[in-house]
Parts: sequence; structure tokens; C-alpha cells
Amino acid sequence: MRPPPPLLLTMLVLAAARPGCEPAWDPEGGCPGSAAADSAMCVDLQLQTCSDVTYNRTAFPTLLQHRSREAVESSSEYILLSVLHHLLEGQCNPDLRLLGCAVLAPRCEGGRVRRPCRHVCGALREACQPAFDAIDMAWPYFLDCGRYFSGPEEGCYDPLEKLRGGLDIEEALPSGHPPTFIQFTHHSYAQMVRVLRRTAARCAHISKTYSIGRSFDGRDLLVIEFSSRPGQHELMEPEVKLIGNIHGNEVAGREMLIYLAQYLCSEYLLGSPRIQRLLNTTRIHLLPSMNPDGYEVAAAEGAGYNGWTSGRQNAQNLDLNRNFPDLTSEYYRLASVRGARSDHIAIPQHYWWGKVAPETKAIMKWMRTIPFVLSASLHGGDLVVSYPFDFSKHPQEEKMFSPTPDDKMFKLLARAYADVHPMMMDRSENRCGGNFLKRGSIINGADWYSFTGGMSDFNYLHSNCFEITVELGCMKFPPEEALYTIWQHNKEPLLNFMEMVHRGIKGMVMDKFGKPVKNARILVKGIRHDITTAPDGDYWRLLPPGAHIVIAQAPGYSKVIKKVIIPARMKRAGRVDFILQPLRTGPQKFLPGSRRGGLGGEPQEPDEEPLGARRQPTTGGSKPWWWSYFTSLGQHQPRWLLKY
Repeated sequence: MRPPPPLLLTMLVLAAARPGCEPAWDPEGGCPGSAAADSAMCVDLQLQTCSDVTYNRTAFPTLLQHRSREAVESSSEYILLSVLHHLLEGQCNPDLRLLGCAVLAPRCEGGRVRRPCRHVCGALREACQPAFDAIDMAWPYFLDCGRYFSGPEEGCYDPLEKLRGGLDIEEALPSGHPPTFIQFTHHSYAQMVRVLRRTAARCAHISKTYSIGRSFDGRDLLVIEFSSRPGQHELMEPEVKLIGNIHGNEVAGREMLIYLAQYLCSEYLLGSPRIQRLLNTTRIHLLPSMNPDGYEVAAAEGAGYNGWTSGRQNAQNLDLNRNFPDLTSEYYRLASVRGARSDHIAIPQHYWWGKVAPETKAIMKWMRTIPFVLSASLHGGDLVVSYPFDFSKHPQEEKMFSPTPDDKMFKLLARAYADVHPMMMDRSENRCGGNFLKRGSIINGADWYSFTGGMSDFNYLHSNCFEITVELGCMKFPPEEALYTIWQHNKEPLLNFMEMVHRGIKGMVMDKFGKPVKNARILVKGIRHDITTAPDGDYWRLLPPGAHIVIAQAPGYSKVIKKVIIPARMKRAGRVDFILQPLRTGPQKFLPGSRRGGLGGEPQEPDEEPLGARRQPTTGGSKPWWWSYFTSLGQHQPRWLLKY
């Protein structure tokens, strides 16, 4: 089991000395309501765990009948708020803490207590309940949305408004500049959010922003999407994602995606045929900052002063590009087994027993909800494009060429970026990235240096998505005056790369009645890597030019085989549909040597974190692993957190 940190043990021992309200005191399992909800004497709020709420006055007794600051601080409810972000590994932080503070230290204004809004509580419970289920913890009774919260008609307030702190405040553009003007500056988190939201508002018919989750310190991982129908997947329209700032101190990618969002919006409105064609046929998702917490650390030092590693990791001190499941080792094992399936590899359960960053979980959940075809992760520190695998097929070898079955396609994707990048094509070996010049400024990741837990390998082995890694330059945190030049060097490569999603073939897999067949497998003879159809039966298969034998098959249907020829200059995916006939009798037949289902059968739905996966073995097995955080509270232990 996990030992509680010493600081937390000290807090728990202090809490044991003086209990707060417990649900056992109330026949309905809660604590008595408080007259303070109507009138109260406001006093200064002096609770450290609640020091960042949007108000500074509270009242006693509280909604839980705590009659003093000391009573609140020694309560099991307050202790839970203090440690919850550790127990949930950053998920729903600081949302849950701020919501709990609104109950434990109610807002007091003008001699009256204002309760938090019920709808805010309800939305947060819906979003965060899976995190509690994953560690076998019951939802805290004092966050009962119907009991301690109220509606707008009763004058409620939003306790999470601080999370938007300043993000809704519009910054005026420099005088005399048109709306299409791009400021080539570094953007703080708040500035980034404002720019993305302003851009989405300008191009509301083709763009929207959405969050895929929160960082450990509670910052939204904000995405801006571009599509002819934003917010929904369109049949046979491929999905592309670009991710920046996975390492917080590698900031050029973050800025490039902020500029790219503004450029796509402006060029579309100005009638650019190329941009209109791209956005009308492709759904593009830009995540400028996957690691906003690390960025804050790096930005505090500033451009030119940032060290090589300051801010690289997230707030948990985790390298996010080493935090994904190591599926590459499993791939190498399966690749040596005749007939074994070596794509769409499941996440091993033991992975969840380790420390998994909320940012990593957010990316994996994102990948489960959208059928991505193509992706790039933008880094800094060198000038080169790398492609999977990133982990050597012989683990002891730090540098060893380790190709995927789609090596030819990955090289085309990498070259699509490098070949139109003026500095990557510069013939000087003394420049940044000059040591990659003879390779064409592209390299197999493991041939450069080998590591496990990378995002690109995970994309390829767990989903249909092909991801490359782009190193944008030798300065991880370039000075502001260099940003415009970096943009000029990367604008065309970014566009050219996104357009590569239309290479290969696409189509529908249906039954004889025209009903889509989801999770059907698309096999290409000679490439031991299948892709699967989306829920609507559509698929996209990135393929290099040439002749290919393509097979579609699904459980209960006969396979269909087609020969496809992709011309070298073809820049739009060829349409190849498959109509599968149901099997009449006997077992399903597979193409000899291509069954690849011997160790896992048909592909499973992409893995979510199993409920209780992070629940470690405990002595006797009677209590969840997190119960050790509260054992020192004696008779005042929060048994209301136990599900059984």
C-alpha cells in the first residue's frame, strides 16, 4: 500500500483531536442544516486549504455545524479536501477542493450566507464520479448537491468562477491593427485561452474550443477545433490533432499552434482556396499546451534564462512523454509469435497501479472519443522530425533502427514536414540539427535515442493514429524576437503535414443492408498492422503509393479482398468501400497468414482505466489502499467514504 506523506500524517493526527460533524449525527446520513443560511455574522476566512477561493469572509456555524475555525480544520471533511488531489492523482483538482470549501467555509456577504449553485455541483459530480469509482471511494456526503447547494432563484454563486480568473477578460488588439493581426509574442496561460476563444468566436461557423481535461494544478487542457461542422465527426472526414508543449519548457510548439489557429481562421475568412479546402474536408484539433503547469515554471525564468530541464515535467514531476503505457515491449513480444495480433494492444492493468498524470489520462480519453488518423507532437531542443518506434527492439541498445510495419508511410509523413522546412533543408552541417542533414532531417526515434512510455508509440500501437515528433529548434524557450521567423519556417510544413491525412484510402464498411459495421478490420497484405472502422463504419488507411491488397473482415461476415493502386501523385484519398456478406455456416475464414488474432481475437474497445485499477493490495483486503490516510483519526475516521 502507499504510505501517506509525513506532512499528511501530521495533519491527520491533529485532526483526530477534534472531530467535525459526521453523517451519523443525522438520521438521513448528513449533518443538520444551519440557520446561517439565512443570516450570519461575517468573519475573516483563515483556512489555508481554502485560501484561494473568490471571497474572504465566512460565517459560523457552517453548513456542517462547525462552530469555529479550529473545528473546521480538525474535521475529517477538511482533511479530505487537503489530500484529495493526491488520492485522485490530480483529477478534478482544484474543482473539488473549491466546491468543498464552499460548504466548509460558506461565503458570507452583508450578514448573509450564500450557498454554492446546485447545477455546478451536479456537473462536477458527473465529471468526477469515475475518479472516485476508480479508487473505490464513495462520493463525499457533504458534496450532496441536493442538500448543501441551492438554485439561482435563491441567489447561489459559482464557486469555480476563480478557475476562469481573468480568462473572460478581452484584451484589445493594438490600435490600428485588423482582426486578422497575429501578435508574435509569448502567451501566458490566460492570454492563450483568450486568443483561442476569440479566434473561435470570429470563426464560429467553422471553429469551437473545448477542454479535454485538467492539468494537475487545475488548468484546462484547451483545444481549438476547425471543421465545416465543428463539434461533430462527419462521415469519412479524417481527424488530425497537433499537440504542443508536452514538455513545459519547450514552448515554440505552443506558440506555433496559437499562431496556426489564428492563421486558419483568418485565411478561411479571406477566401484562401487552400485553407477552405483543408477545413472543409478535414477536422483539425489543436492542443497548444499539454503541460500548462510546466510552462508556468519555465516562463517564470523567462526566455534565454530557462535551463535545459526547468519546467520540462508536469506539477507531479512526471515527464509526460515517458508516462504513457509501454506497449512497444509488448509489440516486440507479439511480433515474434506467429498469428498473434500486434495492433490495438490493450493497456496492461499494472500500468494503472503506477503514477499516471491527469494530462496523460486526458490524452488517452481524447483518443478514445475521436477516431484520429494523423498526429504530430511539437517539441524543442533540436531540428529534426522523428517517427516511431521510439523504443529499441533490443532494450539494451540505446540507438538502434527500430521500424514499424508502416515504416515507409512514416518516412513519407516525416518528409512532408522536413522537405518544406527551409532550415531543415539548409545544407550547412554547422547549423542547429546539422548532424541530421545526411538523413534528410528525419530519423527513426529509437535510432536517435531509445526510451519507453512515449506518446507516439502509444498512438500507433493502441489506436489507428499515426503520430510523428517534430523538434522545432535548438532553443527550447526562444526569445520573443525569434518567434516570427520560427513561424515563417513552420507554417508551410504544418499545412503540408496536415494535408497528408488525405493520402491512402478511405471508405465505408457496411453489411448487405447498408448498415455500418463498426470495429471491422482493414488489413493490408504485407503490412502487419490493421486499422479498425469507426462507429459509423467509416475508415481511413494511410498508405504509400503503389499496389496494395486490402482486406476487410469482421466477426460473423465473410472477408472481402480488393486490389488497390495508389498513384504517386495522388493527393486525395481513394474511395474504397466494402460490403460484407454474413457467414452462412461454419467458422469464419481468414486469409492465410493474416489472421493475427491468435492471442487476442478481435480488437477490444479501447481501454479505459478499469474501476479500482489503482487500488493496491491491502492487508486482509478489507479496506481500499487510501484508507491508511485516515487511520490516525480513530473513531472519527470518515467511514462515509467507504462503499462497503
